[in-house]
This record gives sequence, structure tokens and C-alpha cells, in this order.
Amino acid sequence: MQQHRNPENTNHPDRAGTGLTREKPVQPFVTILMPIRNEEAYIARALASIRDQDYPADRFEVLVVDGMSSDRTRELVKSAMAQLPHMRLLDNPAFYVPSALNIGIANSRGEVIIRVDGHVMLEKNYISLCIAGLAEHPEADCVGGVIISKNDSFMGEAIALAMSSSFGVGNSYFRTRLHSSRESYVDSVAFGAYRREVFSRIGLFDEELVRCQDDEFNYRLRKSGGRIFLIPRIRSAYFSRTRLRALWRQYFQYGLWKVRVMQKHPTMMKLRQFVPLAFVSSLLGACLLAPFWNPAAILAAVIAGSYLLAALAFTISICRRKGLRYGLVLPLLFFILHASYGLGFLLGLSRLLRRPSLHKSAGVQVPAA
Repeated sequence: MQQHRNPENTNHPDRAGTGLTREKPVQPFVTILMPIRNEEAYIARALASIRDQDYPADRFEVLVVDGMSSDRTRELVKSAMAQLPHMRLLDNPAFYVPSALNIGIANSRGEVIIRVDGHVMLEKNYISLCIAGLAEHPEADCVGGVIISKNDSFMGEAIALAMSSSFGVGNSYFRTRLHSSRESYVDSVAFGAYRREVFSRIGLFDEELVRCQDDEFNYRLRKSGGRIFLIPRIRSAYFSRTRLRALWRQYFQYGLWKVRVMQKHPTMMKLRQFVPLAFVSSLLGACLLAPFWNPAAILAAVIAGSYLLAALAFTISICRRKGLRYGLVLPLLFFILHASYGLGFLLGLSRLLRRPSLHKSAGVQVPAA
């Protein structure tokens, strides 16, 4: 398990000379870090979007860290190297994302490190806007933008709409602030641009966390005094899941691993993160008691009815903008998002009660650029 440290000194290091200040507008060297595994359906488009960036090609590198893909991903990456000569393919024998991120950071040269997934397409000015954002906000340790969930199939597009709704994903502003120009400090961003010094200060990603490693890392960053800034004009397209089973598994794992994060950092949790657990637990409990206690049947009907009304209200709002064809599937997708996360959280809590031992994080250093 990768170990980390919680720094005692929360003061930011001097950023002079990094090129990321208002007074010295230079173009710092950037590392694009891409952890992947079996991404043959999307990797070519992702790499093409990096190739077409308006940032100077000699001022960034691309590190693709592959979890030993069993499809054509590696072949496609190697083919793309002809147009991306500054790209390297690294192996991740541990398979999972946090180990890939740590391998990439250890091999990176960038003053700024931007994590990008293999099923994401960056807008042409993504790197430039990230660097400009860091220069305009020298107090920020990380800047990021919004992700536009999309897909080519009807079900994939419906899933993307559910994942872009505040009802579906809560206040994940990097998903829901698509039609807003409001910039603000936030708890987390997707595909953020981090100053390299962040990793020297707080350590690397927790390799125990198959999911939620970004949330845990960004929490440690904020706890150390760091700040994360959201700029909605920084945009990327995220290809959502296309199958209900895959969506269920994804959010079930989010809920399951969130418990491990909570165990490591109890003060990280916010009330809203317990809402799916409360929904699932109360509905399950009422349904189990209903055959033996009439008030429980009434309670189950009230919970289910209230949830359905809320889901329908948000479905109608989305259908007015996107079309009636999504009307039948969106309530189901909302339920999958919430029920799978809640059940995963419930299973994680049951495991925690059976095995309450806690392994605290220590620290790992990252080499300087």
C-alpha cells in the first residue's frame, strides 16, 4: 500500500520562478498524465485531442501509463506516437489508477501535472487555459474545469444527462456547472492541473483506493491549506458508460470505497454524502418490516413515492431541454446512481464493523522536476 504524510507546515512554498505568476507570464513545461486500461474504444480520440492542443508542442509531454491492457489499447497508443513524439508509454503492473498516477508522477518532468483519462477529449485550449488559470490565481494549487458527459448511443447519452444533473450527482460542480460562467473554489475537480510542488508537499495518491483516490488526494490538499479553483471555460468531454450494469458497478464501487476514505479521514465526509445511504437503508428497512408492521408499509410507500416525484420533476426539466425520448429511462438511471452508491456504502460499513482496524497514511516524496 502506498503511504503518505500529512504535512505539518501548511504554508505554501515560494512559487517564484515557476512561471505561474501574474508578473512573469512564461510557458511552463507541462506533463499530461494518462492512466489507462483497456480503452481501445476511446484512446485514439483522447490522444488526438492532446495532439491538437494550442499549447506549444515542445512545452509538454504525454505519459500514458497502461495497466497491462488486454485489448488493442497499447497498439493504438504506439501508433499515435508518430504524431506525438513527446509521448511515452509506461507499464502499470498493479493495474489500478492510483498506482498508475504515482508511476507517472515519478517519471514526469512537468512544472504542472494534468491528469487526463483515456475516455476524455480535451478542448483545444485546455492546457493553455489551465496554465492561464494558475497564473491568474497564484494562491490556487490546482485549477480545473467542467466535464461534458456524452456518448454516441441513446443509452450512453441518457446516462450522460443523468450524470450531469444535480439530482443525479449532487453538487459535483465540475459536472453540473456546464451552463454557468461562475468561477469559484471547490472541493474537487476532474482532470485538474496541479503545481508540481503539491506532490512534494502532501505526498502521492493512496494506492489502496481503487476508487475515490482523487477525492482523498484533494481532501489532503485542502487540509494542508491548499486550494482548488474551478474555471467553467476549461472544458473536456467525458464518454460515459453505455450499459446499465457498468453504471451500477461504477457507482457501487464509489460508495464502497468512500467508506474506506471516511475511515482514513472521518472529517472529510459531508452530510450530503450520506443521503444515498439514508435513502437505501430507510427503504430497505421499511420494506423488510412491512409484512410484520403496517406503519412500515406506509413508510416504504412514502419514501418510494417521494423519490419518484423528485425523479420525475428532474426528468421533466431535462426533457424540456433535451427531448421527450429520455423520459422513460431517466428515472431508472437516477435510481441506479443512488441505489448502487447507497448499497455500496452500506456494504462498506458492514465490512468496517467486521474489520475496524485503521492503517494511517504516512508520506512519500516525489522527485523535483
